[in-house]
Amino acid sequence: MKLGFFAANYAHLSLEEVAKIMSEHGYEMMEIPAYIGNGQFDCDEILKGNNAETLKKMLESYGITISALSNHADSLLILGPWGEDTDGLYKGTKEEKIKYGTESLIKTAQAANALGVPVVNGFTGVTNWGRYFPFPCPQGWEMMERDFVKYFTPILDKFKEYGVKFAVEPHPNNFIYDIHTAKKAIELVDGHPCLGFNMDPANLIYLGLRIENFVDELGDRIFHVHAKDGEIVEHNIQYGGILMQGDWQRLDRTFRFRIPGWGSVPWKKVITELSMVGYDYVLSYEHEDVTMSVGDGVEKVSAFLKPLIIKAPYEGRRDKIFNNPCEK
Repeated sequence: MKLGFFAANYAHLSLEEVAKIMSEHGYEMMEIPAYIGNGQFDCDEILKGNNAETLKKMLESYGITISALSNHADSLLILGPWGEDTDGLYKGTKEEKIKYGTESLIKTAQAANALGVPVVNGFTGVTNWGRYFPFPCPQGWEMMERDFVKYFTPILDKFKEYGVKFAVEPHPNNFIYDIHTAKKAIELVDGHPCLGFNMDPANLIYLGLRIENFVDELGDRIFHVHAKDGEIVEHNIQYGGILMQGDWQRLDRTFRFRIPGWGSVPWKKVITELSMVGYDYVLSYEHEDVTMSVGDGVEKVSAFLKPLIIKAPYEGRRDKIFNNPCEK
């Protein structure tokens, strides 16, 4: 495994400026934002001339490779919501938002292909996450399942054409948010080889899931991993429950996103399970911790995670005791 860094942590800096910071703190792989208007990376530009090779060589000069392109903002528009909630991402009709999100996501796969990057991360969106509760619309979730198949099957086919995998990030307020919905999504698209997951441990513990179970159940579909922690603020649970609404900086909030090592994620257990299922790619640090600066996180995450990263799988033992215990 390698320690990675999501360039959007420093959205106001160029990719080269981010690469310098990464190299100074031992980060080896960069996750790059690719949604339209992100300010750091443009899919259309990277597809022109030798721009893809130029970017790769620049990053390589700092000892960095690209782990994934990420298009969370635009891909969310595909399943919605399609009303005013997403007007800040793109303002238009339902059909215009779906078209915008679909075209942007496919263009991201094309850019990943040009860069030799195997994974694109993103969201699916969800028409109405409140339908997880079967009142007042018992068939509501089933209706959204049909939309998922309708809109994402052709997208996944384009990903296959480009030789790139789509890693959906299970997340609250998305169609895929837990183990059941993740497994169901794979079933709905007939086990499409390009559908998998960008596992973010913080998103899972937010909903009370055991991360180790997600890894064990879906290990062969984990294409990318975010290094992000979350804190269940025990003394506030009795006030608002896990799904409490409100500003992330509220003192009485029951859940906070944190940097690895400062939350409730059991990192040694998570890394162990990832190793056991054969995951040997990246732990990409994403900063959403409102209690400290990104600069604090850059230093602390590297110091915390680097010693925990498993560099190679177990070789096995070749001695007589292990291989031939009952030799006759």
